[in-house]
Amino acid sequence: MTFGILALVMTVACAVLGARFIFFGGSVLKEWGLEPSTGALILFRRMGLMYLGLALMFFLGRTAAASEIRSALCLVMGGTSMLLACLGLSEFLARRASAGIFRSVVAEAVLGSAFVWMGWVG
Repeated sequence: MTFGILALVMTVACAVLGARFIFFGGSVLKEWGLEPSTGALILFRRMGLMYLGLALMFFLGRTAAASEIRSALCLVMGGTSMLLACLGLSEFLARRASAGIFRSVVAEAVLGSAFVWMGWVG
């Protein structure tokens, strides 16, 4: 897998997740076994905009040549994604989220692993 392909995958994933958080945040919360509240929906809309920003960043940077900055970006995104996966698993084990969170946990772990690998190898 090349950085360009990984960046495009991340572009699509962040764009879809961002739009889902902005427009359908309540359904995500219900999927995770949580009750949608005004505060949670406000936070989801704000996070959705952050994900759209990440989508744009990865789209614009998809042709970046191998460099220390690109490697650092990959390692930071990989670490962040892996920590999100761990947090999701922790919330499930503490019974604060339902099994619906596993789809997110798996996606975060896979993307995190791909970014860590790209940061070290690519």
